[in-house]
Amino acid sequence: MQTPEKTAPLIPSRSAALTLKLLGRRHGKKLILTLLLVVAENVVYLLYPLLAGFAINAIIAGNALHAVFYAAMVFTMWALGAARRSVDTRTFARIYAELAVPVIVAQRLEKQSASTVAARVALSREFVDFFEKHLPVLITSLASISGAAIMLLVIELQTGLACLAILLFFACFLPGFTRKNEALYIRLNNRLEREVAFVSAAPSSSLTRHYRVLAGLRIRLSDREAIGYLSIGTVTALLFASTIFVMSARGGQEAGHIYSVMTYMWMFAMSLDDAPQLLEKYSQLKDIGKRVNTGLV
Repeated sequence: MQTPEKTAPLIPSRSAALTLKLLGRRHGKKLILTLLLVVAENVVYLLYPLLAGFAINAIIAGNALHAVFYAAMVFTMWALGAARRSVDTRTFARIYAELAVPVIVAQRLEKQSASTVAARVALSREFVDFFEKHLPVLITSLASISGAAIMLLVIELQTGLACLAILLFFACFLPGFTRKNEALYIRLNNRLEREVAFVSAAPSSSLTRHYRVLAGLRIRLSDREAIGYLSIGTVTALLFASTIFVMSARGGQEAGHIYSVMTYMWMFAMSLDDAPQLLEKYSQLKDIGKRVNTGLV
């Protein structure tokens, strides 16, 4: 009589997207609370330039009561920020504590070396960091970029259209920029996985070469991020210059209107400035997702 075959085990996640989805499903309630605070913070932040413009006009008109309303909005923004930071630490420290053990167990079952296990446990922290640091930045950037562009379309049409043109321009370069980042992260993470083995046994010449290669890869990634920042800075400087020229030529603008336009442009520029770092993080997570078995199913 034949022994019945065992049921095939569930296959653990092997991609960044799937790992993030499983973590989101497992810790949904905690994450929803933190993300709601992020959204609330962004709503207030998006209203800030418009209300500041009203406050400036109210001050010029001598209407102090309306102007003081701006101070209440500032307090609300800081209170939401404080609440989010307090909740963040509690939530994400516990999520990582629950993630580390299954990662270690899964690597042991795959008969990975101690150096690979140690490296992959450290790399798995990047999934938690995504939720804690990079997802809020992503939400803030998308909300600020789209919100600022929409508000500018309403209050200064030409500037709003220029913002949309800038977004389309940079979108053309996204695929190539991301592919090159991914190739660099594959090489970097391959080195990091072998680092403990190098430290344990390699001669000084091999160690020197290892750390020089690591330094070179990190410098190349940093240089690519710097090029992204410079490109964004150049284009947004042209946006500021053209808008200032148009508003100056038109004349007769209220102080509050000028302030709102300038602040929404600054919000657009600063949020666009987060793009190189977020793209780099996306490339890093994509490679980590392929190599780290988190044990999540």
